[in-house]
Amino acid sequence: MPTYGFPLYLEDMTGALTGSDFVDIHDRMRLSVRCTLRDAFRTVYMIYGGYAGGNSARVVEPAAVLDYGPSNALGTVTIGAGQPMPMGTYLAKVSRFGRSARRFVAADGQAYVWKWRAEAGAEWSCTSAAGAAVADYSLRTPGESYARSSGCVLTVEEAYQHLAAEFLASLLIMRHIYEHRIC
Repeated sequence: MPTYGFPLYLEDMTGALTGSDFVDIHDRMRLSVRCTLRDAFRTVYMIYGGYAGGNSARVVEPAAVLDYGPSNALGTVTIGAGQPMPMGTYLAKVSRFGRSARRFVAADGQAYVWKWRAEAGAEWSCTSAAGAAVADYSLRTPGESYARSSGCVLTVEEAYQHLAAEFLASLLIMRHIYEHRIC
């Protein structure tokens, strides 16, 4: 993918955990979250992703699968063609405050940590093991309204754009944990 000198700004079109499109404001990437199964036993979300332009925008294999258990319980996460892993293992608690900070190891073998309200202006921020900011999720500015958008944005630093789908998957799990008060 060409470099542009600035991060991906993936606009969250709905802001909902139940499905949305995350579209780069410069048309470089699109990630879609779709609920594909909902019953009394589980709820499954697929994250489809691709780079804008060419055949890569028509990806049919999911970049990630989030398979939640009954009553909003954590289930399993599958990244790419990998094996399903329990969400609680994938996103391990950093401290006893497990809802607001969790660590995961991405497909690149590096550790990253999501934290709630750790950075000014961001609802969620993700840092590398070295403490470098790699991604964040910001809510819309209070009082502003946006046509066809929630106003929320997932920002992924350019050097980490190849992990954008995994950052989105881990962020959705973090938001689910926080919303449903899972420890």
